[in-house]
Amino acid sequence: MSGAIVTQRTRGGERRERILAAAAELIAARGYHAVSMTDLGVAAGIVGPGIYRHFESKAAVLASLFERVIDALLERASTIVDQARDEREALTGLVADHVSLVINDRELAIVYYREMHNLTDAQRRRLRRKQRLYLEEWVHVVAELRQELDEAEVRAVVHGAIGAIQSILQYRETGLAPERVAVRLAAMGHAVLGIAALDGHALIVNRE
Repeated sequence: MSGAIVTQRTRGGERRERILAAAAELIAARGYHAVSMTDLGVAAGIVGPGIYRHFESKAAVLASLFERVIDALLERASTIVDQARDEREALTGLVADHVSLVINDRELAIVYYREMHNLTDAQRRRLRRKQRLYLEEWVHVVAELRQELDEAEVRAVVHGAIGAIQSILQYRETGLAPERVAVRLAAMGHAVLGIAALDGHALIVNRE
């Protein structure tokens, strides 16, 4: 493969990343319908119709954002569970990682949880399949730790814990440092689950 082709692909990848970053920020701030492809191109520094070389439509941009969120969550959840020494350590890691998502990737998370209805039916079905796989990682671990609960109750507390963590997305400003917000959200998640966090487990406030 020639150097020119590699350079072209690298630049294309960088532009695609700029478009997705711009989309997360603008759609989180304005809403999906208030943002145009032209807006995304301007924010990403791409002139004229060049944005269509990377995405055929605004819907395609949105779908790519959603795929990015759920694929990353799934990959990390699987790694956390596989590498944990026991279920409690695994659950502590799952909670911490979800907290990290809403703190470190706030704009992306806002778009993910507010704009799903703008996907096509096929895109929603694909996304929901992946969401179920992600939730199953939590359900399996919680079921082992809360054996007094039946399956429906386990699923209810898992949904409740994730919802508690994501509640911060409804607020623009808390007045708290991200580290303190992360601690509070993790505590809320564990309280809903009815399972204490593993002592000494560090929350990831910045992945970079």
